[in-house]
Amino acid sequence: MFYEFLAPFSEQFQLFNVFNYLTFRTGGALMTAFIIALIIGEPFIKWLKSKGSQPIRDDGPESHVVTKAGTPTMGGFIILAAVVASVIVWGDLGNQYLWVVMFVTAGFGGIGFIDDWRKVTEKSHKGLSGKGKLVLQFAVALIAVVWMVQLLSNAPDAPDGFATSVAVPFFKDLFIPLSFGFFLFGMVVIVGASNAVNLTDGLDGLAIVPVMIASGAFGLIAYFVGNAVYSDYLFLNFTPGTGELAVICGAIIGAGLGFLWFNAPPAMVFMGDTGSLSLGGAIGAIAVAVKHEIVLVIIGGLFVLEALSVMIQVASFKLTGKRVFAMAPIHHHFEKQGWAEPTIVIRFWIIAFVLALIGLSTLKLR
Repeated sequence: MFYEFLAPFSEQFQLFNVFNYLTFRTGGALMTAFIIALIIGEPFIKWLKSKGSQPIRDDGPESHVVTKAGTPTMGGFIILAAVVASVIVWGDLGNQYLWVVMFVTAGFGGIGFIDDWRKVTEKSHKGLSGKGKLVLQFAVALIAVVWMVQLLSNAPDAPDGFATSVAVPFFKDLFIPLSFGFFLFGMVVIVGASNAVNLTDGLDGLAIVPVMIASGAFGLIAYFVGNAVYSDYLFLNFTPGTGELAVICGAIIGAGLGFLWFNAPPAMVFMGDTGSLSLGGAIGAIAVAVKHEIVLVIIGGLFVLEALSVMIQVASFKLTGKRVFAMAPIHHHFEKQGWAEPTIVIRFWIIAFVLALIGLSTLKLR
């Protein structure tokens, strides 16, 4: 909004020229989202408490029944509202990449909100069926991938088949052409990222900090890919317009900081599917837009590890009747091993930070 209304007057008023700088608007989005989250957080949590809380899952750690009972969920709405409002204020509203990622963020957030609302109002931890959520997620992801392929296909100077190819990290010009298979691939990336973050969200503060770390990393990638000078220097495919996604990443970081104020142990509110599905979907969509889907596996390696632990556990039990982990996702395994919750959370934050640095190193090691 500021960019639309104030940037055109930069020639008459030099002060307004700052709105032409993506870095300034990204910083503005971060601070605005942080302030909004702090302002709406407490009254929203009070309202949630008046509605009651969903029951604690009986298949989780026994300690959670005592320590987390009565804590309201749907706190992800605080993040979602702060991100959307901040992006509208600071983003270039004529940028289609901005809108497609916000479409995924809001769409997945809406799915999560319905799921959380049913859990609270029906006093059950079931919510929407797993199949129902996946169908809705894939529907949103399909629209987003088709939209992004169209945008990438129209990018100036883009190589033939660039929009439906997957870039291989550590190589300058190595792409895997998928043709129509890219639509399925893109959907799997977005939906997979969304559900991986959802699985990670099991301890106070565990998911939100790695999400902020991943957002920071992809904010840098989006800025470099969308900048002709940096993309040329780093041997990246220059894609005009994708730099604007840094504003969304900044807003996620700011909203995440505001949410962490209330989610720090002991949590006053849980993120719920409203937050985890929307944030994971946003990161996945950004990865597809900037053509760094494989790098997402590195930067979001913690989320991948959490998801893999569940798949390995399920596969092992069905095939052999035995469990590999004491409990899945893997953060519960360490709880069963006697690790204190803050120890698990902080160590997982460290892992997420290291993986983000490794992922960013792929930009230069080519």
